[in-house]
Formats: sequence, structure tokens, C-alpha cells
Amino acid sequence: MRFFEYEAREIVKRAGIPVTTFGFATTPEEARRAAEEIGGPVVIKSQVLTGGRMKAGGVQFADTPEEAAEKAGPVLELVINGQEPRGVLVDTKAEVEQEYYAGVVWDGIRKQPVILFSDMGGIDIEEVAEQHPDHVGRQHFSNILPLSEFQAKQVVAAVGVTGPALNKLVPIIKRLAQMFVDNDLTLCEINPLGRMADGSFVALDAHMDMENEARARHKALLEELGVGDDETREAREPTAFELAGEAVDNASHRGVAGNVTEFDGNIGLVIGAGGGSLTLFDAVRKYGGKPANYCEIGGNPSVEKACGLAKLVLQKPGVEKIAVMMSIVSNTRVDIVARGVIKACLELDMDPAEKIAIFRIPGAWEDEGFKILKKYGVEYADRSVSMHEAAERAVEKIGGRAA
Repeated sequence: MRFFEYEAREIVKRAGIPVTTFGFATTPEEARRAAEEIGGPVVIKSQVLTGGRMKAGGVQFADTPEEAAEKAGPVLELVINGQEPRGVLVDTKAEVEQEYYAGVVWDGIRKQPVILFSDMGGIDIEEVAEQHPDHVGRQHFSNILPLSEFQAKQVVAAVGVTGPALNKLVPIIKRLAQMFVDNDLTLCEINPLGRMADGSFVALDAHMDMENEARARHKALLEELGVGDDETREAREPTAFELAGEAVDNASHRGVAGNVTEFDGNIGLVIGAGGGSLTLFDAVRKYGGKPANYCEIGGNPSVEKACGLAKLVLQKPGVEKIAVMMSIVSNTRVDIVARGVIKACLELDMDPAEKIAIFRIPGAWEDEGFKILKKYGVEYADRSVSMHEAAERAVEKIGGRAA
């Protein structure tokens, strides 16, 4: 889930990282009062979970509280990339001598967080890394042991920062890394991190994402920030298809049918959870297939849950066939998933042999599952057929070809 900037700034502040004085407003009058408390020129920023605020007119400047109220009105009504603002952040207009970037992101390959630092802040770190790689410092660190002072110095010094600036940045970098771990974040960045005229450093902006599965562990924090349990907080609003997938999962406590994501393709996927589902999704694309969705099923779901997910995918406009695939399973019964997907076809008056391109789930109770599939003429594969080969066969069934 994503945090609005005003929430991210509060989390940064709680972590002990210096921030400018700011306030959150949902009306022009609240913006005026926030500007009064700041007592100087301010920046009015639209609070949306998308980029492009500046270009869209969602960032305005004001010198007085009255001007702040005047500028806040249109920003509060401005729709940016299809999103209506939650409100506006009224922030101090800081005089900055230099802008830096500091961020932490989860490295899925190394299975560790990596901290990034650059002396070229205020622009996308991806652009800096591509065009000026010598201006980006990187340091992987443990998510169990705290980031050491030596590691923090290394990542900052890598871009040429020395002396008093280095010593002042080290505690900020250490606190940023700890904040990432403590809050189960997948991304947190301060961009820009400003160096002021007196040599101090202040966070002028903040963005962060939290692991969805960690929301329950941070319920107290989310309640204090006013984040509702019903807020998905993704980069975009979920589609009707995705909401229906969530409903399928919530209908039964047994097993998982989650992370349902909609795509514009013609091959529906009912695939195993974890790394296997990612591998299968990528394999379908590798062989020229166009997935209609991504999803994860596992944890020994009930027949009803497997049926519900399969029916949802089968009824998605544009879907020609579905592929039911997993890695070798031990905690999911093959026969249960087979019963579920065949039940879905029959209830929709569809021929299972026609609509199921391939069924590749080897594992617990596979003999019983294969008997059921054979009865209805569904092509199935055991563990002698690799996941990539199964994905290729599924793509061929709908007239696709290897890329």
C-alpha cells in the first residue's frame, strides 16, 4: 500500500529525521490556518497517489496565508491522472543550497534492502542512475541487523560527500534504513533531501510503500494516520474484476486466491502462489501469450474457492481459454483444484476440454486429480513437464507462438 506524502512525512518525522514544518488541509480555510502556523512563504501540494503533480498544476506557491487559501481552492478540485486529491500538503518553502536523494528499496534478487544515495536530488533516481551512475551510491544491508555507521558512511562518501556534511548525513541514512525495516516497507525515499544555508539537512518530500501483508502488524500506526481498513492504497483504483477476485478470496477462510490483477489479454491464468506464479506468468509472455490476468492460488483452497476464481477468469471479456498451472505442491490437493476448475466450466455451460488449455499441477493427490481431468478430456501434465513447457503448450492452444 502507498502512503500519501503528508503521511509519509509524518512517518519520517517520527523516525527522527528533520522535516520542514507542514500541515494537511482539506479546505482553503484549513490551508490558510496551516500557512499562518508556518509563518512564511509556503508550497501547496496536491495529495494524490500518482506522479505528475507539478505538470498538472497540483503544486502552487504562496507568500501569505490569504494567497495560500486562494491557491489551495483550485488544487483541491484538480483531478490528476484520474485521481481526486485527498487534500493538500501546506509546506514551508525552504531555501535550499543543494538537493540530495536518499532512499531504500527491497532488492528481490539479493533478498535484502538496498540503500541508495545521490548528490543529484530533485529528479528521478532512475534517470540519475542511467545518465550519471557515478553520482549514485549503493549499499545492501541486513534486515535483521541495523545499518552500521560504516555502511552509512560508505554509501554517502561514494558520491564524494566529505567533512561535516558526511557526518550530518550518516545519522539520517541510518534512521531511514531502520524506518524501512521497522515499518515493513518495500520503498521509502526522501527526494529531495535539502542542505540548508546553515549546513543542516531537511527532508523536503517523502514517498513510501508498505507491504500489504504487514498492515495488521502496523494497525496502530495506520489508525493514527487515518488510513481506513477498506483503503487499497494502490497506485490506481482496483478494477471491478480485481474487486471480484478479492471477494472470491474473502468468501472462504480456506486457502488463498489472491493478488488478482487484470490485464488485457486472451489467456486466463489460475496459477500457483509465490515464485511459481511469477515464473508461469513470465513464461506465458515469453512464448508469445497475452495473459488476461495474474493471480495466486494455493494453501489448499476449497473446491468453492478454486471454482470461484476459475469462473471469474473464464467470464472475463476476451478470455479464450484458461491455463491452470503450479509448481509441485504439497499443501494443496491437486484433485480439489481439478474439481473446482471443472465445476466452474460446467456451471458456465462450457466444455472443460475446450476451455482449459492445460492443467499442470503435480503433487498431493495428483492421481485422483488426473483421473477427474481425464474423465472430462482435459489435457494435463505431470512433473515430467516443466512449467515453461506447460506455458508454451497453453499459448499454442490459443494460436500463439514462441517469441
